[in-house]
Amino acid sequence: MPRDEGMNHSIRTIYWQDGAVVMIDQRALPLVERYVTCTDYREVISAIKDLTIRGAPAIGVAAAMGIALGVRRLPDASPAAIRDAFNEICKQFAAARPTARNLFWAIERMKRCFDETARSLRPIREALIAEAIRIGEEDIAINRRLGQNGRALIPDGARILTHCNAGALATAGYGTALGVIRAAREEGKKLHVYVDETRPVLQGARLTAWELMREAIPCTLIADNMAGFLMQRGEVDLVIVGADRIAANGDTANKIGTYSLAILARAHGIPFYVAAPLSTIDPALADGGLIPIEERDPAELTHCGGVRTAPEGISVWNPAFDVTPHGLIAAIVTEAGVIRPPFAEGIRKCW
Repeated sequence: MPRDEGMNHSIRTIYWQDGAVVMIDQRALPLVERYVTCTDYREVISAIKDLTIRGAPAIGVAAAMGIALGVRRLPDASPAAIRDAFNEICKQFAAARPTARNLFWAIERMKRCFDETARSLRPIREALIAEAIRIGEEDIAINRRLGQNGRALIPDGARILTHCNAGALATAGYGTALGVIRAAREEGKKLHVYVDETRPVLQGARLTAWELMREAIPCTLIADNMAGFLMQRGEVDLVIVGADRIAANGDTANKIGTYSLAILARAHGIPFYVAAPLSTIDPALADGGLIPIEERDPAELTHCGGVRTAPEGISVWNPAFDVTPHGLIAAIVTEAGVIRPPFAEGIRKCW
């Protein structure tokens, strides 16, 4: 398996190799560990849509590399034709998943790179590939800084609840919420992680548990509907989650079920933390009510492991994310530092 030195053996989720985009197939985990090689940008788009790769930062890296891959394969043409083709590729990536802010952030960055490059195809190709690789490398470095900034929030002996997957698999490597946990452990702190299974796609059970067990971090898997009882028993000291988009006031969109955890944490006097890079923050959105929420295939809810578990013909509502109001969040951990309420002011200072 590809690894990065100095990353505590964290997985490298996605990388550029020999003119192709290589990513771990997260649909197959934890039973099979395999990698997918994309040689066409449309394959990267499909991988984003079908959750071969998921997690907002990882989706951003995938989009950047996919755009570079698409331009790499363009035939020689006029500057106007190259621009039209580039814009069309960007448009297709933008339609892949609507909620993850990092996807659009990466597209915007690739567009700036395109605009700053000479109009002939060869330098454009080279510049976009270099920029995409840089975005992936920066993501790992950002996550490590984020982890260092957030580790003080985790006391020695902490019992931590997390939701979905915000680890190396959700990023280019190391992770956001799990990055904070990793950093605390690297500091020598003892801790135990409770892993929400995260219905309906089970990112917690399949991915977070797999990552934690690979690194021998003590963990316990629970069903989503057990979290409240666990808190009532006094078994949770803090909750930390990732994010897919954060509005200018701190309202946070994350995997469906996050809002429920935040309510439960507030009711039990437990701090609720969000960990995300600045690229997840969308300062153009005043509040969480403006965050687009993706609705996914009903089969994710009616089937489990390909086996139907609900009656034929049942009506299904399957939003992939919910929005946690900023008033329920104790702090947002970023690579620039820990932002505390009032979040609007702290977020403005970061920009």
